[in-house]
Amino acid sequence: MIYATATVPVNPEGETPLTRAQVWDGLVLKARDARQFLPPGLCTRCDVVEQSATHIVRVATIAGDDLREIISFEEGTKVSFFQASGPREGVIINELFEDASGALQLRFYCYLGLRGKQAGGPEEQAEQAWMSGDGGYKTALLSTLKRTRALVAERTRP
Repeated sequence: MIYATATVPVNPEGETPLTRAQVWDGLVLKARDARQFLPPGLCTRCDVVEQSATHIVRVATIAGDDLREIISFEEGTKVSFFQASGPREGVIINELFEDASGALQLRFYCYLGLRGKQAGGPEEQAEQAWMSGDGGYKTALLSTLKRTRALVAERTRP
């Protein structure tokens, strides 16, 4: 089983501040089309194939892997990506929260297994190390915030 987590401040010093609502809008847009929010070239296809009041289903190609995800939303707080098909099974979560000082944070965490691989085996260990490293999902959080800032700036230009 893979458990990985990364947390980044939403409003680090020197960056244009984002509100919770703006970040939430970015997370919803990311769920609908990850190509705009992940590092360039990481997501090459992302299509919503079903939607309801509580969730969407998307098919995507991310890092060369074809995925089907059921994505649920907890308004203003959490987006959960359930891995319905692809190399992983389990859930990936993006969560907005305030830390002890009241600063807005964006956290990724996941509980995953690799389909067809030994639980706790070398493939899962390597995947966990990558996900937890600076080049893993932390990069996706930072690119999500960067793209959200760009969208906010585009909307506020005259």
